[in-house]
Parts: sequence; structure tokens; C-alpha cells
Amino acid sequence: MRSSRFDTVYGITTPGELIRELRTSHGLSQRELAYRAGTSQSAIARIEGGDEDITWRRLTAILAAMGDGPVLDSKRLASREVPDLELDRATSPETRLANGIRFNRFGSEMALAGAKARAKHARAA
Repeated sequence: MRSSRFDTVYGITTPGELIRELRTSHGLSQRELAYRAGTSQSAIARIEGGDEDITWRRLTAILAAMGDGPVLDSKRLASREVPDLELDRATSPETRLANGIRFNRFGSEMALAGAKARAKHARAA
């Protein structure tokens, strides 16, 4: 499963983006970093591309191969959903249920539309 890339809503850098930024700032190729970290170039490419999730241990090892170490910290995120959640909490349970059902139907319609578009594209190719 492909992990998410840079989160533009919250400004969170993914581990893959961090590795790519550090690797390029150190002037290393993916192959050179892979050799230093004892892994393959394709593994580095998958991690940087967000196609492979990475464990804390592996992240630490890859960063150490570049002479860096991870720093774990947290910060309060500016959420776009907080006002929506507060508004939602002020509505009745019946209204929340009706909204949830509408959203579920919308999601189903979007999934069906996507499946139809993919099938049409596959037939055209």
C-alpha cells in the first residue's frame, strides 16, 4: 500500500521526503545511500517515493548512514476540521445520522463513478 506523501494540509514531511531531502543535501545518489545503509537502491527509491512504509529502526539506520539522526517531536496541528466538528457536535443525533448516510451514499457514488471511468479507460487502451 502506498503511504501518503507530503501532507499539504498540515505541512508534515513524510519519512521518505526526509530521506530524499537529506540524501540530496549530502550529495548522495540513491545507490550510494543504499550501499552505506546496507540495502538496495530500489528499496531507497520505494521509501522515498512513498511506495514502502518504513519502521523507526530502519529510518534510524538510513539516517545514521548519512551521519544524521531522527528527532521525534510533536506539535499541535492547525486543523481545518475543528470548526466542522464543533458544529457537528451541536446538531442532533438524528441530523448527524442523516448527514452520515448522505456522505456514505456520496462515497458509494464516487466509487462507482471511478470504477466506470477506469473500465472505460481500460477498454480504450
